[in-house]
Amino acid sequence: MRVCFVSEGSVRAFSEGYKEEQKADIFLFGFNGATEVNYERELKGETNYFEDVAFLSKKSKSVVVCGCVTNAHGHKRKSAVIAEQGKLIGVSDKTYSIDEDTGSGAFMRVYDTKLGRMGVVVAEDLYFFEVFKTLALCGSDFIVCPFIKAEEIERVLVRAAAYAYGVPVYFCAEGDCMLADVSGNLAFASPQSPAFVSFVPKKEYHLVETRRRGFYKPKRDKR
Repeated sequence: MRVCFVSEGSVRAFSEGYKEEQKADIFLFGFNGATEVNYERELKGETNYFEDVAFLSKKSKSVVVCGCVTNAHGHKRKSAVIAEQGKLIGVSDKTYSIDEDTGSGAFMRVYDTKLGRMGVVVAEDLYFFEVFKTLALCGSDFIVCPFIKAEEIERVLVRAAAYAYGVPVYFCAEGDCMLADVSGNLAFASPQSPAFVSFVPKKEYHLVETRRRGFYKPKRDKR
């Protein structure tokens, strides 16, 4: 799998300058890719952010993931727009909101793509490991995370999540991108945009047991 991280500039600008040598299987943008997307204006054809994402995926014959702020009748959410080979296949909203002007959405989702099952973690959902756990339990082959601006704590959390839940994590923020493998190590990191890396996702499995109190069932005679 060849991954292209785009941490600067808009989807449209990148698409207009796209060259064949930039070909990749997946293009991951941070929140630089689109500004605020108003659903009403999109439906009326007054704006075309979703179309730009779909067009790039068609032009490159790839999967494109782009962070943005969506606006539905004044209710704003941080979201990720996902397109594959010219089709918009979904919008995932951030599940948790921490003292922000943007609200939370619902329904985490794993996308079936030509690259495998892709989990999506939106922005500050990175801080909530139950999101990664859910996506891993639902069979994600890899997880992508568009972010706004990363500090050292986010870089640590990306690696910890990949290690704890055995699924590689692709992360893209303003001027920063990284890929953490299932060992918790950085398989790739770069401040450049666009930045390319070839990577084969792996999942890690172990038998994890626990002994606890509760769930009492009387023993029955075996006859």
